[in-house]
Amino acid sequence: MLEARDVTLRIDGTTLLRETTVVARPGRILVLIGPNGAGKSTLLRVLSGELAPTAGQALLDGRRLGSYSAAELARRRAVVPQASVLAFPFTVLEVAMLGITVPGLAETTQAATQAGLEALETMGLSRLRNRFYVHLSGGERQRVHIARALAQVAMSAARPGETRCLLLDEPTSNLDVAHQVLVLGAMRRQAEQGLAVLAVMHDLNLAAALADHLVLLVAGEVAAAGPSGEVLCDRLLSQAYGCPIFANRTPQAGRPFVLPPAMFVTPRPSGGRAFG
Repeated sequence: MLEARDVTLRIDGTTLLRETTVVARPGRILVLIGPNGAGKSTLLRVLSGELAPTAGQALLDGRRLGSYSAAELARRRAVVPQASVLAFPFTVLEVAMLGITVPGLAETTQAATQAGLEALETMGLSRLRNRFYVHLSGGERQRVHIARALAQVAMSAARPGETRCLLLDEPTSNLDVAHQVLVLGAMRRQAEQGLAVLAVMHDLNLAAALADHLVLLVAGEVAAAGPSGEVLCDRLLSQAYGCPIFANRTPQAGRPFVLPPAMFVTPRPSGGRAFG
């Protein structure tokens, strides 16, 4: 499993995470939620091995992430960051294969190409495989990077007792409804195949639909953790986000969905209109 154990992180005198403990387990989807600046992306970077904790430990199968080589990490986990900048004239297929052409994943060109093509197919991008990445829309670029991570995972053969991980920061940003469903389905399938899936999400309703376990972060600390039905409640969400939020239940699955306060239009005394 992948875990942060009592992790504190300070950068330039500012505490970004404070005694934070979370566990991502194989076969399950853990989603981090919380307001802007809560530490969600920072925690994901700690759990990817990009940032080393100031105190506490980030562990993969009980071993400190900092003790793994780059090649070992490439084989054990794939990461989709919140934003990626690529200015070189790579094709979509070449970008999808970037996660495969790293030390630790010594595969033949033919196998790597096939994995890249299959990942693009999963993300609905096959017809764009020869297009230059820089000519894509924001949503298309996002799906290319998810395809890159899926290809990397596909090429990293599991070994007995090893946890493999897929970490995604805002994977559904810039995506329309159909492509959100596509991405969430791919994440669920990865969990069903035994991966520990960890995602940062701002959309509380998508988080509720996807997560096996939710962690609500506020100011770098865990404010609540558990099933979506326990975490997504009026009191916790309203306190965390600083505005009234109302949690409800879907008629069929019973998963929570949340609503911000309604904004009503009321007339001004002068006859104008204002939001109130």
